Amino acid sequence: MRTFDLAPLYRSAIGFDRLANLLESQRTEAQPSYPPYNIELVSEDKYRIVMALAGFDRSEVDIITERDSLHISGRKQKEDTQRTYLHRGIAARDFEQRFQLANHVKVTTASFDNGMLTIELVREVPEALKPRRIVIDGGENVQALEQRQAA
Repeated sequence: MRTFDLAPLYRSAIGFDRLANLLESQRTEAQPSYPPYNIELVSEDKYRIVMALAGFDRSEVDIITERDSLHISGRKQKEDTQRTYLHRGIAARDFEQRFQLANHVKVTTASFDNGMLTIELVREVPEALKPRRIVIDGGENVQALEQRQAA
């Protein structure tokens, strides 16, 4: 039996309800294996998803980003001619693939070339959320640091 009790997390951590819910949903949902894809770390704050979509046209693929989710779907158009295959090794079925994005990760570009869909992502943390040093017993210095951050 593979069940985990996440209640101890709630006692010592604040604001990690989303993380626990994500872990719970990942455990219950079966991860689709089609179409095959790679996730690359290009640099410290840049990522790339490369998905193999043999037989698909760019008009048959939709990419939707919403808050912390990236949804990629493909709907194969019905062919007018009936074909008889002796062997069919190229899958031409519809698909849906969802990726959970971390905070502040945005999709910058998407391209489709030679049956490969490439999606570029970047993590852009706002200046207001970056760490800052607070001087102890220096109330005026704290304001100066905040003003410098805002400028």
